[in-house]
Amino acid sequence: MLIYYKTKYCLGAMSFQRLFGVADKLSDDLSDEKLPFFTFFTLINLTLMNNPRVAVYRKTHFNAAHRLNNPAWSDEENERVFGKCNNYNYHGHNYELIVRVTGTVNPHTGYVIDLKWLNDLVEANVLNRFDHKNLNLDTEEFRNLNPSAENIAIVIYGLLRPQLDAALDLNIRLYETERNFVEYPA
Repeated sequence: MLIYYKTKYCLGAMSFQRLFGVADKLSDDLSDEKLPFFTFFTLINLTLMNNPRVAVYRKTHFNAAHRLNNPAWSDEENERVFGKCNNYNYHGHNYELIVRVTGTVNPHTGYVIDLKWLNDLVEANVLNRFDHKNLNLDTEEFRNLNPSAENIAIVIYGLLRPQLDAALDLNIRLYETERNFVEYPA
């Protein structure tokens, strides 16, 4: 059952159908005579009611050390390009990770994805692998890959994406500091 509200936002049903591509079968129910007023909210709900997409988020953190360094460059070039991040003895960050999963709501569970399952997935594939580790020395993923925030986000995406249903979209946001963060895919 659809409920319509009479508000200052007036849009006839025929205009509504043209703008939002409502199926022809609704044309009998949505006539200018019967329903002359719509709220913006109702218009949006009508267009999305058959396939609502919702984003859910899991936020977590891990601590890790790294050194940004290109072994093909001289020490001077590495220091010029990477500055303090090229510290020979490494340096650490308190990374904040936000995993966004977008998809349609399952009518049986009301979930896009079970957040407990997503939490367990992130813990098993990211936290257990990177938390309290030296990314350069302790992980296979960064043995030959510079562990920049960009590369870390791409690697995390690559670890999680195969575990998710293909119908779900995945986005990784990684904060290296409070003010510096990356997103993948962009």
